Amino acid sequence: MDTVKRLIVAIDGPSGAGKGTVARALARLLGYRHIDTGAMYRAVAWLALERGVGLDDEAAVAELAERSALEAADQVTIDGHDVTRAIRTPVIDAAAARVARLPLVRAALVARQRALGAAGGIVMEGRDIGTVVFPDADVKVFLDADADERARRRASDPAHASQSRAATKVASALRARDEQDRTREVSPLARAGDALLIDTTGVPIDEVVDQVSRLVRARLD
Repeated sequence: MDTVKRLIVAIDGPSGAGKGTVARALARLLGYRHIDTGAMYRAVAWLALERGVGLDDEAAVAELAERSALEAADQVTIDGHDVTRAIRTPVIDAAAARVARLPLVRAALVARQRALGAAGGIVMEGRDIGTVVFPDADVKVFLDADADERARRRASDPAHASQSRAATKVASALRARDEQDRTREVSPLARAGDALLIDTTGVPIDEVVDQVSRLVRARLD
């Protein structure tokens, strides 16, 4: 695809809605960089636990978020540690949710995310990309799916295979995470007013990617 103009594509939504799969496929199609911002919070939480930093010590965790060497695409690394699989556990799920509520941590990571996407040519996924990180993104999409579908996806996701949890337990954990994300004071999970809502329940990923890619083509034209 001709990408003379390098766009910023924001993909938001709750856990299990398909953000990661769609974002990765779309980035490959466009020849863009893919950034998983949720993995950034997970990696910072992992590093805090690894170094014995209290998750309620906002200043200390924010310093990790600001100063650590961090990559969050298909492979996630922080300060030389490949944590791609290590951050996909129930412990890190809970730790990341706590870290994501800290204003100084969010400020540090949002600044890094904006720097990564400033030149365009990026597909960035998360929960506040179209509302906070890039409110003027060229293309905004909000993916969602019913709770049962999201739980089934998460339970069968190879990236979370080490959890070995039944879909019912995953559904309970997702509901708790959704509530935390939507009610936190700083950058809550919300659909931007100008974001296209796509319900991915029962929809093949290829169809979702095609729908988003048509939006991108329209902006490029």
